[in-house]
Amino acid sequence: MAWTSDAQLEDFVLRFQERALSKTDWTHAAHLSVGAWHVRRYGVEEAVERLRQGIRALNDSHGTANTDSSGYHETITRAYAHLIAEFLALCPENCTLAQCVEALLASRLAHQNALLEYYSKELLMSIAARREWKGPDLKPLSGHCSET
Repeated sequence: MAWTSDAQLEDFVLRFQERALSKTDWTHAAHLSVGAWHVRRYGVEEAVERLRQGIRALNDSHGTANTDSSGYHETITRAYAHLIAEFLALCPENCTLAQCVEALLASRLAHQNALLEYYSKELLMSIAARREWKGPDLKPLSGHCSET
């Protein structure tokens, strides 16, 4: 996934919002890209609300059940929203959102297991963490968001 313009990213997010992304297009990189767009536009808290609704709806459209073992994961969504917000805050002011997202996708945050730097696998993969926000048990996400 390569973002060459903000318009291209906007189009992708619109497809997410309209539940028009295929299941194969809904990759980890797609999650991060859509997450970054929402965080930039709405801030962390509103982004999480919108992402929660949007991801659940997209999963439903794909036939992916949102249960205790599949689909939407509250802690992963919220943790990434905080980490993405920190990442975007460090992007140079003259960078477009598409450029920032490209940098995000090339960063350590784009690795599938990036959250295991902050969470034990047991906690992150728990039913409780899927259902509701759980703060990290290995190290804080940052100085201000680990308790949110």
